[in-house]
Amino acid sequence: MIEKRDFYINGQWVAPSAAHDFTVINPSTEKPCAVISLGSQADTDAAVAAAKAALPGWMATPVEERIALVERLVDIYKTRSEDLAQAMSLEMGAPLDLSRTSQAGAGAYHLKNFIRAAKAFQFERPLGDHAPNDRIIHEAVGVAALITPWNWPMNQVTLKVGAAAIAGCTMVLKPSEQSPLNAMIFAEMMDEAGFPAGVFNLVNGDGVGVGSQLSAHPDVDMVSFTGSTRAGTAISKSAAETLKKVHLELGGKGANVIFADADEKAVKRGVLHMMQNTGQSCNAPSRMLVQRPVYDQAVETAAEVAGNMAVSNAMEEGRHIGPVVNEVQWSKIQDMIQKGIDEGARLVAGGTGRPEGLNKGYYVRPTVFADANNQMTIAREEIFGPVLTIIPFDTEEEAIEIANDTPYGLTNYVQTQDGDRANRMARALRSGMVEMNGQSRSAGSPFGGMKQSGNGREGGVWGIEDFLEVKAVGGWAAE
Repeated sequence: MIEKRDFYINGQWVAPSAAHDFTVINPSTEKPCAVISLGSQADTDAAVAAAKAALPGWMATPVEERIALVERLVDIYKTRSEDLAQAMSLEMGAPLDLSRTSQAGAGAYHLKNFIRAAKAFQFERPLGDHAPNDRIIHEAVGVAALITPWNWPMNQVTLKVGAAAIAGCTMVLKPSEQSPLNAMIFAEMMDEAGFPAGVFNLVNGDGVGVGSQLSAHPDVDMVSFTGSTRAGTAISKSAAETLKKVHLELGGKGANVIFADADEKAVKRGVLHMMQNTGQSCNAPSRMLVQRPVYDQAVETAAEVAGNMAVSNAMEEGRHIGPVVNEVQWSKIQDMIQKGIDEGARLVAGGTGRPEGLNKGYYVRPTVFADANNQMTIAREEIFGPVLTIIPFDTEEEAIEIANDTPYGLTNYVQTQDGDRANRMARALRSGMVEMNGQSRSAGSPFGGMKQSGNGREGGVWGIEDFLEVKAVGGWAAE
């Protein structure tokens, strides 16, 4: 049993102010794997006070020095990558191969992209040729509360910490209590990299406790949150009392629009993308919209791909999907699958219950529904599990209407060989991101959504800008 009860506050590992143990469960086995502490108001206050005290010095640190520390962090990150992968597989159930590549790999990827973006960014610049004595200064928002989820933990930690550090913000990180171990390893790396005391602080806790305390804290200037739309709404209301800047990266119900002329691998690609990380991704292509001439074949292919998908213990190597994160999620997904059946969608793969041969662990059968319509619950609500909903359409206009008929707006996908149509679709789809024909977004591209998928952007220059305020100066003295 791993025991990690301490918090990282003001450059030191410190004991919690009051005992409040929390048991972390291994979702592959349903057995306890670690014990952490959940913080109290005193712990939150101590972390925020440390960040507030460190803010003037960190803001005044030349940006080149802040970048150099992040570069040092990247070097250390590489040496701890396997530790991070093992922790994430153990605590949240990502298969080991996925943890080593996508889960742990995402962290170094984002940090490197921030470094490149920062080196090209003008933190101070003239307003323009017409105003030689005006300056635009980009400076840190201030003390930032960073609240991160369990599903892509290191991805989200680095997207927030890397941007905040380069921008000159000091920070308090509250990782998900479901997957805290990787974040505590990350705190060790921040310490080893030599970030000044108080710049980075970590307090474990749940949303009702530390999360709410940070959102309402008068000395916190900004909240950057990734998680459910419901929690994002609560954070926005709480933060409004002190007019904090709020960045939200929330849920999604992405449409993957497959036209009749899509390439032959489009359906398989879509199913595999949906099932990655056991469907626990906000940008998952969970609604597959298929044009009628290829609809029957697409349903057959999707059912075959899902039916052949292996499900196994996250700590095993090889290509398979692991469990979902906990019993609450497992039960919710089971209810959603049953609701799909009850509302009349045609079950073509998977279904309720655990996969054959797995009677322990939070495993879900890779599930595909066909003949759905966009008003069914499985098409409206984010399931956050390996469940794909297939909906037929006839025309481009109908596809756009169905795709946009959702409260969410994170990522949509388009599969067609017609370049003009692809570009029309990219413009028409109401989402922060659109990916076409299996082409993912490039390094430094902004990640984020619109509507109930949140606001703000993460990654690259946009991620850094979210942690900056713009100051306009008139009468700047010539240097």
